[in-house]
Amino acid sequence: MRPHVDQRQAQVLALVGARGSVRVADLAQELGVSPVTLRRDIEAMAARGEIRRMHGVISRVEGGRAGGAAAARESASAASASASAGTASSAEDRAGASGLVIGMVVPTTEYYYADVVRGAREVVEARGARLTVGLTRYLPGEDRTQADRLLSTGADGLLLTPNWDAGSPGPGEGAWTAELPVPTVLVERWAPPGHPAAALDRVASDHAHGAATAVQHLVERGHRRIALAGRATPTTPRLRAGYEAAVAALGLEPAPPWPAAGPGPLSDADLFARTLEYLCEAVTAGGVSAALIHSDTDAIMLIPRLQARGVRVPEDLAVITYDDEVAGLADVPLSAVAPAKREVGARAAGLLLDRLTAAGGERGEGPRQHVELLPRLTIRS
Repeated sequence: MRPHVDQRQAQVLALVGARGSVRVADLAQELGVSPVTLRRDIEAMAARGEIRRMHGVISRVEGGRAGGAAAARESASAASASASAGTASSAEDRAGASGLVIGMVVPTTEYYYADVVRGAREVVEARGARLTVGLTRYLPGEDRTQADRLLSTGADGLLLTPNWDAGSPGPGEGAWTAELPVPTVLVERWAPPGHPAAALDRVASDHAHGAATAVQHLVERGHRRIALAGRATPTTPRLRAGYEAAVAALGLEPAPPWPAAGPGPLSDADLFARTLEYLCEAVTAGGVSAALIHSDTDAIMLIPRLQARGVRVPEDLAVITYDDEVAGLADVPLSAVAPAKREVGARAAGLLLDRLTAAGGERGEGPRQHVELLPRLTIRS
């Protein structure tokens, strides 16, 4: 055993002996080590009969090391029985994820994020770990509150989707995500170069590529003036970047600009009405013949209103939607771009578990990864 490991385990033994019991999360913070490193120490010490462990708490063994010998024999016997339990159990043990708790903070478990959470859960549970979820409902500051709550209940690592309006933090925003005491992966969020969170692992959909794919398909169908429409979401800046890049690269005629917003914030109803007015004007006076609309629900609500105003779909306006949550359920099924939501959650969870189970378990090991998954265009007639 390495000297610093001996010293750390001696500290653990002394603290547990003095206090009787202690929470693992508190002990990791006090000793200045990662929860995963401490967990490895605890497993070794429990196998030797030096301490008792329960979920999130360790306590001293009455009778000291003499009693510990019997406990060690019991532990060895249990390990032998476990080894015969089967291939699946052995695979989980090799992965080192059994017993880990993964905290996941998302705005909601509905609509877009339902599949993201589902993908993460499948991977976490397949590797013998447990997923706990905190919801923010897009409330300001709630993402940090939920992250702190999950950490306080024993999360070994975090999957975070912070409430960043543009999908990435503004100046002075979100630095706390880089200061968390456990390995952390951003999910469907980005941090610009130079921002503290830019050094975090992240897994996201390449929404810019998705928008460009839609524009390219519409061009192949003969459209030369294509609009991007929809209410602003954290996805919108990336969609607009991909849309504008494709318009420039393909030499298209630009669509009419959006009208300037009035003073003060607009309600959802006002924003929806603004999108409707923009599309009607863009088709009747601006020469637009196709549009990428974000999201599916807006598109399904817009189409009958456009038709009531004399804009026929698809004769006057070809439509592709973005998200593909319910596009196929429209009375006339809509072509749509689908981000790989389930795969985003799965890849993020796998990346975090790999961090937690890496040799040594230290947060700083290995190069960070920025993974972008390409959305897929589904054509429906």
